[in-house]
Amino acid sequence: MDAATLPVGTVPAADASTEPDASALLARYDAVRAHTERLAAPLSPEDQTVQSMPDVSPTKWHRAHVTWFFETFLLAEHEPRFAPFQDQYWFLFNSYYEAVGPRYARHQRGAISRPGAHDVGRYRSQVDDRVRDLVSGLDGGALRSVLDTIELGFHHEQQHQELLLMDIKHVLSLNPLQPVYAGRPTPRVEPDALGWVDVEGGLVELGHEGSGFCFDNELPRHRQWLEPYRLADRLVTNGEWLEFMADGGYRRSDLWLSDGWGRVRTEGWEAPFYWTQHDGVWLEHTLHGTWPINPGLPVTHLSHYEADAYATWAGKRLPTEGEWEHAASQPDLVEPGANLADGETFHARPAGPATGRLRQVLGDCWEWTSSAYLPYPGFEAAEGAIGEYNGKFMSGQMVLRGGCALTPPGHARTTYRNFFPAGARWPLTGLRLADGGTPARRSS
Repeated sequence: MDAATLPVGTVPAADASTEPDASALLARYDAVRAHTERLAAPLSPEDQTVQSMPDVSPTKWHRAHVTWFFETFLLAEHEPRFAPFQDQYWFLFNSYYEAVGPRYARHQRGAISRPGAHDVGRYRSQVDDRVRDLVSGLDGGALRSVLDTIELGFHHEQQHQELLLMDIKHVLSLNPLQPVYAGRPTPRVEPDALGWVDVEGGLVELGHEGSGFCFDNELPRHRQWLEPYRLADRLVTNGEWLEFMADGGYRRSDLWLSDGWGRVRTEGWEAPFYWTQHDGVWLEHTLHGTWPINPGLPVTHLSHYEADAYATWAGKRLPTEGEWEHAASQPDLVEPGANLADGETFHARPAGPATGRLRQVLGDCWEWTSSAYLPYPGFEAAEGAIGEYNGKFMSGQMVLRGGCALTPPGHARTTYRNFFPAGARWPLTGLRLADGGTPARRSS
């Protein structure tokens, strides 16, 4: 299998008992980097320059930033006689690393017409050559010293692969020509009856364990008490969301958290983010075009406020992140291999037949939880600029679990903690209901 077809995420980081394998590491490097370019390939240079709102970054910025990451944290630290590819790139493509130096304002990234998409490709190619030379020339001990940084770079780039797709989805949604990025729609399906999976509570262990990769916010492994609870066996569907809307879901203040109700009123929310109504028919914009609402697909692009309001309307609640992880980590409760992202639809898919187990656990929608994004007990951020990766964002965010249809293969896991502000609607988000355990916030 050559580097171009090597599945992303197949080569684990070496542990202390194994000798680092430079060729395997470089094969993984080439696979991750090539996947980013494949995602950008359907886009024109003009597509790659647009910034459609402050939360969205241009495609070419994503391509350049992940390259800047390897240049800054790998080459600058370990390459003999290091010199940056271009002095201003250090400034233009820094995202939020204060310890590295100043950076270009996030909300103005779309104003960077130069370097163009082709020039960013040259930047990527030159840094790739230098990384290959560096890794190939290191002996076992020196190679081991850079493994953690390279592995973090892989997962950082995979995060931006997902963001690249979320961002270009918003860019294309504003084009009246309704351009298609890729993928194909799912034939119309009807939702099946919602089922429930009982989960035994007790004193459980949460957080990452083992020698595989994890982000620092998944650590340390710790104990938490959970009351017995139930989780819905699938995600909430478009058809069920239409019932919520028909019952005045966006007009009833009693269903909403105060901040959420404020957003409904000031921003005019009346449906999920990419829904529009035409001649009385609700349509949904996707990466494969704009289509009539498919009732059996999971509802997507919801804020935490919307997810919480729906749960209140249904007389249920959102799960805590501990409940979600505890249930999702038990093989006997989860449908094996259910609905992992297929790389073809670029959208959440139907749940599949009910089995009495949890469906759609990984690879359809990032699922909102009721948990604020906070450090685990005993969490310590790493020293230096790398320590800014997660810890500094542990305020004003809510946790999501499960990955989505845009998450690269091999990147999602049950301990993965994603996070967004409660009002974010452009990520590929959905919800799963919970019951029992902690009582619902209030009844509808």
